[in-house]
Amino acid sequence: MPQLSDDCFAHGGGAMTIDEALALFRARVAPVAETEAVSLAEADGRVLAADIHAHTALPPFDNSAVDGYAVRHADLTPDRDSRLAVVDRLQAGDAAGTLAPGTAVRIFTGAPMPAGADTVYMQEDVEARDGIAILPPGLARGANRRPAGEEIAAGAMALPAGTRLRPQEIALAAGIGLDRLTVRRRLRVAIFSTGNELVEPGAVRGPAQVFDTNRLLLAGLLGRLGIAVSDLGILRDEPAGLAAALRAAAADHDLVLTTGGVSTGEADHVKPAVEASGRLDVWRFAIKPGRPLALGTVAGTAFCGLPGNPVAVYVTFTHIVRGLIAALGGETWRRPRPMAARAGFNHKKRLGRTEFVRVTLADGPDGIPVATRFAIEGAAVIRSLTETDALMVLPDATERVSRGDLVGIVPIAGLA
Repeated sequence: MPQLSDDCFAHGGGAMTIDEALALFRARVAPVAETEAVSLAEADGRVLAADIHAHTALPPFDNSAVDGYAVRHADLTPDRDSRLAVVDRLQAGDAAGTLAPGTAVRIFTGAPMPAGADTVYMQEDVEARDGIAILPPGLARGANRRPAGEEIAAGAMALPAGTRLRPQEIALAAGIGLDRLTVRRRLRVAIFSTGNELVEPGAVRGPAQVFDTNRLLLAGLLGRLGIAVSDLGILRDEPAGLAAALRAAAADHDLVLTTGGVSTGEADHVKPAVEASGRLDVWRFAIKPGRPLALGTVAGTAFCGLPGNPVAVYVTFTHIVRGLIAALGGETWRRPRPMAARAGFNHKKRLGRTEFVRVTLADGPDGIPVATRFAIEGAAVIRSLTETDALMVLPDATERVSRGDLVGIVPIAGLA
């Protein structure tokens, strides 16, 4: 388990930007050191612990990219049809010999190119009759041929350390002949919710209480990252009990996450509990929703206190805590980049603050999607996440958005 210094999250005060926070995580947070070798079938979602170089080229031999006819380009007549005798037939998996000058081979996708052959005609461009292939002029040398090592040369970098493995990376590893990969161990994250106003879903709710949603939200987001999650329930607003629970969780987890009790006027519940065994820095972000975020350590284990409203939890997790998890897990990760859309509404915001506006998307007449704001904007409105497609990201220098303006959006589907 990585041991962090008490002051690793210290900063100079004032509102931080998201990019400043992510840079601080990369500079100060040490990743877990333990690794294990797993089969390719077990590797999805894991973080690669070491660079992977190709032991063999991909593809490992010259092969045909299409169904057609393999020829020597030098045998072709440049200004009229060429007629070559078809002397062989090669399917994927067949062994290839040598192509004699003045002949052609019927070849299928993935079949090895015969020695001497350097060009493949697509079958629909060829007239074949009586064992003769009639080939039109104009095809470039090397057309429809995949040379050995075209994708990856032998010895070249295939996958860098820090890659969070997806099915496509696992397929690439299989393509260069690997059956196991060395990955960092899974992060262990403990989650709590805090507050006397919370009850478990399905329990009897008091007249001034609400059902806890944040732990399930966090557990799902963490689970999609392959993290081992310990759901430790609801912590009441009792400093002594909170401090004891945090110390116990810190003993065998890499990160402790709580929600609630970190905004102005409420942080006293969390601050002394964390500082009993470490240090807490309350960061102020110039963002909406999710301005307050508490970061610190408990007995050398990273601690993060998120806001209490679910939309603020979602925004701060996907844009800030996600970077902390990447640093702890040894993962190379970058903040999602917005894509272009057009605003379908007028909106005024405060200068000096980045806003994340929940929007639905519709096809635009020029091919650029049109974004419509969800009707209810509050940070407690969970439907604003379930019934929208994206977060519109309005930078701090933006004061006003008018209908038809180009804006940046981050699809919600890409954030989990």
